[in-house]
Amino acid sequence: MQITNQQVRLAARPHGLPKEGDWELTSEPVADPGDGQVAVKVLMLSLDPAMRGWMSDAPSYLPPVGIGEVMRAGAVGQVIGSNHADYSEGDHVVGMLGAQEYAVVDGAGLTKVDPSLAPLPTYLGALGMTGLTAYFGLLEIGEAKEGDTVVVSGAAGAVGSVTGQIAKIRGCRAVGIAGGREKCRFVTDELGFDAAIDYKAEDVGRALHREAPDGIDVYFDNVGGDILDAALANLAMHARVVICGAISQYNEDSMRGPSNYMMLLVRRAKMQGYLVFDFASKYQDAIADLASWLRAGKLKAREDVVDGGISAFPGTFLRLFRGENVGKLVLNVADSA
Repeated sequence: MQITNQQVRLAARPHGLPKEGDWELTSEPVADPGDGQVAVKVLMLSLDPAMRGWMSDAPSYLPPVGIGEVMRAGAVGQVIGSNHADYSEGDHVVGMLGAQEYAVVDGAGLTKVDPSLAPLPTYLGALGMTGLTAYFGLLEIGEAKEGDTVVVSGAAGAVGSVTGQIAKIRGCRAVGIAGGREKCRFVTDELGFDAAIDYKAEDVGRALHREAPDGIDVYFDNVGGDILDAALANLAMHARVVICGAISQYNEDSMRGPSNYMMLLVRRAKMQGYLVFDFASKYQDAIADLASWLRAGKLKAREDVVDGGISAFPGTFLRLFRGENVGKLVLNVADSA
């Protein structure tokens, strides 16, 4: 019997927050895998702030998702058919499978994972691109070392929550910035950050001076905007500013640059952006570190898994921009409830 595949396609380029009319839910039969291809049943879909940028036609590090194309998305799934020597039916894999129930993809773009070692959502979070983004951003770009004061914005989110924990593992003081009392409690009480700043309830600049009286050695930025400006005003000498994301501005028509950038000169600091793909040759070593920390209980993985199936994608995606997720946001595609 032919399997029907439901897919979420980009119907229009959004202005501001994506709305219902920017998506189209379509169905088509699942094709048989060709030479070197693998057919995968998608189980868990990764929802990431970067996806908003992929919907825009502005120049970026990846081509934009085309109108009418299946929305680009990372996912974990199970092989249901294979024409590739490295994969067999029943294997669990991660890769860029797209926002759909089934994917037929080149096997070269997949990686096997073992659900007996960690829950499947963890391979999209702490043991996936999320964990790798935190690892390389903090240690390679931020050059965090023992004794540094590390400040992380978006600290209760997917990347931020891992970044602060790695900072603690490496002997740093970790200060998180998050929105709301509950998220701040999560950051300190569950993840072990030394302090948390609630940007919704206090002046971030003053709070940074309180929590980092000698200045910020590493600022890991996930949000941009006013919080980035506040961090720049509180840098230590020779600080490193890591630009990972700017979720506060992804739905604006134009980005606002930092007004306090001259503090980079005053503090002889540097600010650098990066992509996790820049470090592909080091992935295995990083995953080994992350996995060992998880096993030892030094690193806690937190996934915010939403049930509902592929049709829930548009609404679930908006949770990122309303600040509703705690940890890595994942959609359970296999659940059509």
